[in-house]
Amino acid sequence: MAYDDYTLLEIEEKFGIASQRKKLFETITPIYEISDWLKYSLSLVQELSVKSEKAKSELIVMPILIEMRDKNDKFFTIYSGDSLNIDDKLKGECDFILSKETNSFDVNYPIVQMVEAKKNDLEIGIPQCAAQMVGARKYNQKRGNTDTDVVFGCVTTGDDWVFMRLDEKIEIDTRKYYLGNLPELLGAFQQTIDFFRH
Repeated sequence: MAYDDYTLLEIEEKFGIASQRKKLFETITPIYEISDWLKYSLSLVQELSVKSEKAKSELIVMPILIEMRDKNDKFFTIYSGDSLNIDDKLKGECDFILSKETNSFDVNYPIVQMVEAKKNDLEIGIPQCAAQMVGARKYNQKRGNTDTDVVFGCVTTGDDWVFMRLDEKIEIDTRKYYLGNLPELLGAFQQTIDFFRH
């Protein structure tokens, strides 16, 4: 079954993993040190017609991911459009997979799954992201990556961002973050990376 075919209810029925909305981060430390490169990259978006998911992926999401990778000493690597096929129940292409950097050519240790919201609707992307998080955890378990079973996720329209966490349940943040408040958005993103660095 493809990741984008799932509903949250089907994930609970097939894998026994319920979902809930909750506040994911107690405190966010905004990141005000933003590189000139990212500022310039995002300023170009204002000059261009950025409507399609592909355009948002290339012009908004990828520059932010590269910025976060640089700020974290290349702790993770970025896979865009790669497939994560676990079995017949969990398969398909992922918009972005952030994987611990192991210098591997292929995805080796996924820690964050990212989904571009279809039709500019975050709610549509949440079940797909949840299914990909379940797939990432199963992938890690198969590979013997047993440091933690936690996987983070994020659904974005480019402008709006919602973070998710898979532990015992799929937790969907009650708070949204916005491109218009970039320091806070980067701070929330840093929280997901810090989880794996400590």
